[in-house]
Amino acid sequence: MPEEIIFRDDVTVELVKASASDADVIWAARVSTAGEQSMDEIGEDPARSAGLINYLARERHGSPFEHTSMTFFVSAPIFVFREFMRHRIASYNEESGRYRELKPVFYVPSKARKLVQTGKTGAYVFEDGTPEQFEITIKAMKSAYIAAYSSYQEMLDAGVAREVARAVLPVATYSSMYVTMNARALMNFLSLRTSREGSHFPSYPQREIEMVAEKMEAEFAKLMPLTYGAFEKSGRIAP
Repeated sequence: MPEEIIFRDDVTVELVKASASDADVIWAARVSTAGEQSMDEIGEDPARSAGLINYLARERHGSPFEHTSMTFFVSAPIFVFREFMRHRIASYNEESGRYRELKPVFYVPSKARKLVQTGKTGAYVFEDGTPEQFEITIKAMKSAYIAAYSSYQEMLDAGVAREVARAVLPVATYSSMYVTMNARALMNFLSLRTSREGSHFPSYPQREIEMVAEKMEAEFAKLMPLTYGAFEKSGRIAP
């Protein structure tokens, strides 16, 4: 019996492990002065710690932020991962369609997803589509996905290798990956893949990767509140 095709309009992000705190930044920054004693600084003098982290972010002394690690498990359409992997200061492991049969899970936009692009490259905005445009979009996507997955299954059933059969599947097929970044790399990712008021350099990310970035940002803010605050204060520029 063929598997039921699933249509999703969301992404999921899980923080699976982390070695990342504001204390790690303080410790690295004070290696020449306080040494190991700097590990106790945040609890003893939080204002001084915030001042140092703000200074490092403002003056773009970035290396102390690299002594951290955050690993996320992300489930999203393949086209999101293709944009994600342009950020090369990270480690990735994505599930492979060569070794496992890909599940029939496909992306469709929610009604909140803006459909119409206006303006020119580098200075464009997205606007809501009409109900007719949304209906056409969903109908066309679902029809294409059903046909593609039917062809994929037909080839697998005939004994064709998974790495060959997967060629018919669209980039809207859901995949999953582990991604590991340090705080400096994550701030660079967030600066480019989120659109925020107050950003020193405006960014125009595709909405679907921004959905992933927003969930990663929420975890980052909880893990490293002083560093996150400095990132915000500096106009969301990675140090």
